[in-house]
Amino acid sequence: MPDTVLELKDASIYQGTSLVLSKVNFAMKQGDFVYLIGKTGTGKSSFMKTLYGDLELTEGQGHIVDLNLRKLKESDIPFLRRKLGIVFQDFKLLNDRTVNDNLDFVLRATGWKNKKDIKIRIDEVLDRVGMKTKGFKFPFELSGGEQQRIAIARALLNNPELILADEPTGNLDPQTSIEVMEVLQDLNKKGHTILMATHDYAMLLKYPHKTLKCDENKVFEVVQRKD
Repeated sequence: MPDTVLELKDASIYQGTSLVLSKVNFAMKQGDFVYLIGKTGTGKSSFMKTLYGDLELTEGQGHIVDLNLRKLKESDIPFLRRKLGIVFQDFKLLNDRTVNDNLDFVLRATGWKNKKDIKIRIDEVLDRVGMKTKGFKFPFELSGGEQQRIAIARALLNNPELILADEPTGNLDPQTSIEVMEVLQDLNKKGHTILMATHDYAMLLKYPHKTLKCDENKVFEVVQRKD
């Protein structure tokens, strides 16, 4: 049986004092690929932020990569994020340093020290996303799709147990979105567990997976029609 990497039971998610999502029940197992959909303002980002420790879970139960979200302390958050790979819509790359230096920075910040090991790991993750020849470039010299591939490579650095992709194709044109989705699909086929928030419904049809929807303070599974 695959391990459960994420489980929420009767979890209510708040932004400040405002209830965003009520009594969420959801579980993900190793190797799953799950979409999180919903209109802007329905709680997708709050859901994601709760999972990576940006918002505190104060009601219900939540476990992610063996950590209890209800008992999460400030000092636990770096440890949590080392076990997660997070891909953002706006890439969040450091423009004043090369691709290699962006990835080197993350590895050193998460405890890697050996220069040779760091170089090998950077080469590995860039190869995984088809960007092995771009390590010397600065992010601003790359296209949006290439930058997002680098962001995915960065998310893979510490062999995450779960990848959280928050609107990873939101800033990309349709063709580039497909290229980035192909990278995520390939990673999932190789065993990576991925939760992807998106408003790109074309992707859901092209690459069908289990789909959750945020609507009217609830999260529920959507059954996709097979026409």
